[in-house]
Amino acid sequence: MEIVPIILTGGLGKRLWPISRSQFPKQLTSLVGEQTMLQNTAKRIKGLSNLGDEIIALCNEDHKFLVANQLSEVNIRNPTILVEPVSRNTAIAIFIASLQAITNKDPKEVVLLVLPSDHLIQDIEQFHLSINKAAEVAMDGKLVTLGVTPNGPSTLYGYIKKSDNSEENYISVEAFIEKPNLEKAEQFIADGNYLWNSGMFLFRADILQDELNRHSKEITKIGKKAFENAESNAGFIHLESSSFKQAPDLSIDYALMEKTDNAAVIPLNSDWNDLGSWQSLHDISPKDKEGNASSGDVILEETKNSYIRSEDRLIVTLGMEDMIVVDTADVTFITNKNSVSKIDQINKRLKQDQRKEKDQNRKIYRPWGWYDSLESGEGFQVKRISVSPGSSISLQKHEHRSEHWIVVKGKGKVTNGEETFFLEVNQSTYIEKGTIHRLENLEEYDLEIIEVQSGGYLGEDDIVRFDDIYGR
Repeated sequence: MEIVPIILTGGLGKRLWPISRSQFPKQLTSLVGEQTMLQNTAKRIKGLSNLGDEIIALCNEDHKFLVANQLSEVNIRNPTILVEPVSRNTAIAIFIASLQAITNKDPKEVVLLVLPSDHLIQDIEQFHLSINKAAEVAMDGKLVTLGVTPNGPSTLYGYIKKSDNSEENYISVEAFIEKPNLEKAEQFIADGNYLWNSGMFLFRADILQDELNRHSKEITKIGKKAFENAESNAGFIHLESSSFKQAPDLSIDYALMEKTDNAAVIPLNSDWNDLGSWQSLHDISPKDKEGNASSGDVILEETKNSYIRSEDRLIVTLGMEDMIVVDTADVTFITNKNSVSKIDQINKRLKQDQRKEKDQNRKIYRPWGWYDSLESGEGFQVKRISVSPGSSISLQKHEHRSEHWIVVKGKGKVTNGEETFFLEVNQSTYIEKGTIHRLENLEEYDLEIIEVQSGGYLGEDDIVRFDDIYGR
């Protein structure tokens, strides 16, 4: 038996806006501790019994460099990254990953470990024990999910009803239930025969493929075509777009688990939280004697049972109770804890008003590093730009703007027209509109510059690339 991990990174985490946005969702952020949720997921599986050499991650085009960089930072150097052209939920993603996992292998000897990338699990030893037990059941031919014992009624999770016809080494599944209303959730808790559906699964590769072909044939037909016609480029496998876009938007639960009579559940004997809301983040965070959880530059006076998070500036609270306050570089979000579940109303309003804050952070990540738009006005924009060690922006020009670069950290190699030279801290260069240019960081530490743009049009699409090491 060989366990092949499949990490799903396609979620948007809308309930954790404004930290989590579609361009930089919660699994790529550091919500708890210094490392991101994706990195913690990847680290969590190290040391598992029967773990193979390959880790498969699925993501979209916007996140592929972030996923690769974050995995590299936790010493996962050669992950297999499958890039989805559009979002089509988890069923086709898992099926295509299963095709990759059995390349040059016996599918009867491969167990797929499907993991969302946005869970918090702190008892790693117990997590491994649950995985090992579930893997043995999967090898025997069952479609296995990990179930979590509820600590109260919740409308945020799907439920698994346990069957009375269970075996010695697993629990049979009577039914999968979609996220219920509060009344139903309370009934499930009172009944005591229900588990939360964690979204973690273990399947023997051949069993998964056979069962999906039986219950959701369109998924397997389209998935095979998208995988067989995929293109490898710059370390990524880009799934074929035209066929993938025809796939139904179905979760693995709906496409398979709710239809099969071959499902089993193994209880997850570890603490678990999917950090699906600001309330849940408050619940798991360390608190002061007044029940407050806080991070960043925060001063609290006469404040109780609240969650306060500063990403940018000082937050001071006085005479406040049961509140959520989240401050980022471009948004301050304030709500009563009882209203957190209504955050979708905010997302709808932002979409209606066509606000970029719905999807974009002020700090934008690129394969070479990031930039932060500090200030803008009529005909100008000021950015702080960071280029990672060994990285470079593309060789490019702009048709509508000029740029002035000032180095504030590190040392950079500059191409400015026909000239190539190095700039250090407090040195600068001016790049005239239409001039071909590039910034490279050949050092072992970050390079940072302040860029002042001026011109009649300052959009990000005003760029003509001549050479790019990232294949853009």
